[in-house]
Amino acid sequence: MEKSSAEEAVERFRSGCNCAQAVFVTYAGRFGLDAGTAMKLALPFGGGLAGMRHVCGTVSAMAMLAGLRNGAPVADRENRQVHYDTVRMLAGEFRAAHGSIRCGQLLGLEPGLPDGYVKRPCTEYVRTCAVLVEKYLLR
Repeated sequence: MEKSSAEEAVERFRSGCNCAQAVFVTYAGRFGLDAGTAMKLALPFGGGLAGMRHVCGTVSAMAMLAGLRNGAPVADRENRQVHYDTVRMLAGEFRAAHGSIRCGQLLGLEPGLPDGYVKRPCTEYVRTCAVLVEKYLLR
């Protein structure tokens, strides 16, 4: 049985890619970007931007993939707003599933989620974003 792209993303994460790389590299080729370049571009977004625990790297990867799909190659304010709306919708779906888009909150390292949420469920976040990419960006 062939593994799904979502499982491929999870496997990349488990094999050493950071969270952003795992999602971004799995799908970047479908938008014409080679895997090596995708690895380099996504690297700094892991751990909520270089491990600083800001926006979850998987959410950042979704935003970059949305840019590859919908972004304009020139400055275009109308396209920018459409793109922002898409990214906000994707982030909202992620937030609805997990309670936050902030890495630090997701990992229980900062206030905002129930006590006892200290865990590292990053494979869940990789899988969620992969499913959202497939649902909204690959149709």
